Order: sequence, then structure tokens, then C-alpha cells
Amino acid sequence: MTKKFNSSYKSISEVLRILNADNTTTKNLKLHTLRFWETQFKQLKPKKLNNRRYYDHRNIDILLKIQYFLKNQGMTINGVKKVLDNKNLNIDLNEKKNINSEIIKVKINKISKLLKNLKK
Repeated sequence: MTKKFNSSYKSISEVLRILNADNTTTKNLKLHTLRFWETQFKQLKPKKLNNRRYYDHRNIDILLKIQYFLKNQGMTINGVKKVLDNKNLNIDLNEKKNINSEIIKVKINKISKLLKNLKK
């Protein structure tokens, strides 16, 4: 491997360390969790070389967002998929107001639907 490749991409274990270092509120993630997320989120596309996964900065950013939504905000996988599929939504984890307002909108819509069903 070249130096450029090593500096541009991180192995799955390096990415796991990044995610676990950034995550102080929940349990540490495991390798099988990252592999599962790859199957669930089409946005994740690590490079595969000799059966090893290598993640660029874009993929790491997506993983940080997935982790935040699932572990810190308590969203479901389907909820996170909807948020990530929204092309116009620019998510900055440093600006949690945007994230919280989107989650609140989703929850209000769910509550509204439940109330309508109860009235029927």
C-alpha cells in the first residue's frame, strides 16, 4: 500500500476507535455493528481491498451521524435512513439544534397519526 492510501483511508478498527472515542454516552460499538450498518445504509461505501474495508472521511462522517441518531437520539434504523435520504438536509453534529428539530418533527408526526387513529 502507498502512503497516500494509508493517510486517506482508515481501516475498520481505526474507524471503530474514532467512533468509540467520540461516543461518551453509550456503550462502545463492535465491529459487527459497523458491518451491519453497511448492510442497512446505502450511503456507506467503504473501499474493499483484499477483503479488508477502508473508510474515507465521507464514510466516517456518515458513521458518526448514524451513531449519533441511533445511540444518542434513540432513533430507529428506518428513521435514520429517512434523515440520511433527505438530500437537502445538511447535518452538522456541532449544531444539535437542527438535529433535534428534525427529530421533534418526526415524533410530532407520529403522535399526530396515533391521535387520528384513536379518534376513529
